[in-house]
Amino acid sequence: MAAGLTQAELGKKTHVVSTRITQIERASGAKPTESLSRALDEALGADELLVDLWPYVYREAFPDWSQAFMERSARAVSIRQYASHVVPGLLQTADYARAVLSLDPLLTGDEQLEQRIAARLGRQQRLHSPDRPELWVVLDEAVLRRPIGGPVVMRKQMARLLEAATEPHITVQVLPFDQGGHAAMGGSLTVLTLPDDTEAAYKEGADFGQLIEESDDVAHYSVSYDRLRAVSLPPLMSLDMIRSAMEGNYRGASVPSRSERRRLAQEQLQQPGGWRLRGGGRRHTRRRARP
Repeated sequence: MAAGLTQAELGKKTHVVSTRITQIERASGAKPTESLSRALDEALGADELLVDLWPYVYREAFPDWSQAFMERSARAVSIRQYASHVVPGLLQTADYARAVLSLDPLLTGDEQLEQRIAARLGRQQRLHSPDRPELWVVLDEAVLRRPIGGPVVMRKQMARLLEAATEPHITVQVLPFDQGGHAAMGGSLTVLTLPDDTEAAYKEGADFGQLIEESDDVAHYSVSYDRLRAVSLPPLMSLDMIRSAMEGNYRGASVPSRSERRRLAQEQLQQPGGWRLRGGGRRHTRRRARP
């Protein structure tokens, strides 16, 4: 109304039908995507207010304990995570997130799946913001070995971990199998440090989560996390293990098989000049037999 636009006019500006605008206003249909929220924000001159509010729209789809954790995570200055089964959401690729979220037996359909993927990827934006938190992640070795989504998805996910670990505010460690049992085996564990220096802990299993804010209990989980870090591989050795998993377990995702490489080599040799190395390599000419 302030912009002097009808629903049809606003829909035309944002490339959606007017009934979609009605659904958004009444919260009676699918929630807006992030890209639509940006388009609406620009069309209405909202100075990115709608963009800033967009993540909160999706929190309503999650249980109360999950909403509380996400709210605190969005403010945390430090996030320490132990992941027992899957890569933490903050470091997931889109394809990996889709593969993980689609496993939820309570998922109601593709629309909800897309909403949750968008929300998860949206939360990752904070890692690139001026107030980005310090992120320290300990991955159980099982995270590297379980092929969620298939070899191609896993290879890209491993590459994403290696890339993230180059950021000065992100540390990645791996807890190898041979370390045996530990206090956090029941599920994943996150310890958050908030701007006022208070801490909160969050425990999560396959279908439950628990936010802990009692200081004595949080201190207990903080110590448990520090012990996990202490027995994990150092960061450089951890990256070597991730790289080894990527090149070993998931090598077939992008590297041709031996028979395929042989076939390609034969085809190249049959081409004129096929005996020469291509690209920037040193060229070698074939020696001619002496008469």
